[in-house]
Amino acid sequence: MKTPRAFYQPLAIGAPSPYRELPVALERMIHFVPPHLEKLRAKVPDLISKVDVILGNLEDAIPADAKIDARRGFIRMAEENDFGKTGLWTRVNCLNSPWFLDDLMEIVPAVGNKLDVIMLPKVEGPWDIHYLDQLLAQLEARSGITKPILIHAILETAEGVKNVEAIAAASPRMHGMSLGPADLAASRGMKTTRVGGGHPDYSVLADAAGEAAPRTAYQQDLWHYTVAKMVDACLSYGLKPFYGPFGDFSDPAACESQFRNAFLMGCLGAWSLHPSQIELAKKVFSPDPAEVAFALKILEAMPDGTGAVMIDGKMQDDATWKQAKVIVDLARLVASKDPELAQVYGL
Repeated sequence: MKTPRAFYQPLAIGAPSPYRELPVALERMIHFVPPHLEKLRAKVPDLISKVDVILGNLEDAIPADAKIDARRGFIRMAEENDFGKTGLWTRVNCLNSPWFLDDLMEIVPAVGNKLDVIMLPKVEGPWDIHYLDQLLAQLEARSGITKPILIHAILETAEGVKNVEAIAAASPRMHGMSLGPADLAASRGMKTTRVGGGHPDYSVLADAAGEAAPRTAYQQDLWHYTVAKMVDACLSYGLKPFYGPFGDFSDPAACESQFRNAFLMGCLGAWSLHPSQIELAKKVFSPDPAEVAFALKILEAMPDGTGAVMIDGKMQDDATWKQAKVIVDLARLVASKDPELAQVYGL
């Protein structure tokens, strides 16, 4: 571990200095685009105004014989579009794949000044972040990149979850983390083939009311523990936690429920793998207007965050003031990009 004084020093001569605070950005949905498909790349100009983050996917879901085309397609996608306030990310191939090194060696020199975040899959420990951190610094220095490219880790192995705090602390480049439920399920030996969401067999039964009375089963959240552990690690180090993919596009209600659980637990966004999930993420990860209105009442009644007041029959103190500020700060960020919600929020 580097000393505190050295933590924010560039890792290569000529590389940009790391951020001391993450850039403020609205990231309710990370929308995945397979860049090897020209038909889908052609939709990117229209998507830019509809999503918060566009991610060119180079890893899972890209066939082995299309990996090079996906990498080249992402570079073209980055070169041909002005993303404005919309984030531009890429998910590179995993570190032990034959494509990872070329992903970095080709993408950073070509479009590094446009690229905000590299999503690194299957992160197992801080050593993975250290390697990418050093490599990015060298490539930034050699290519004249003027702003540091951030790293977003996917938690999708048992080893990664075990080391989640060390991963969060590994580098000032760390942007945040996403839950990768499918690979994590396989790594843990979980008995499910679903990509995110719950499972009907993971449940508890109501108490028996008699031999003949039916007992209601209540489905539980398979991912509650992992999301909570990830959120705590991220927020402890000033990073951003995200829910990952929900694979059943035919069940928007279940997708919305999983997204909402993650939102309530502290996640700032989720992946959208299908256009139908964009509006779901926008709806869920934007605070409810009634919650914003009540939070504004609390802040107005307690301008300096001290003391205690009664609002609508409920006691409010410094703890609820902090909760209200989280909601209002998010609402202001949403309002800065979404004029319709700005009007609804009255901001």
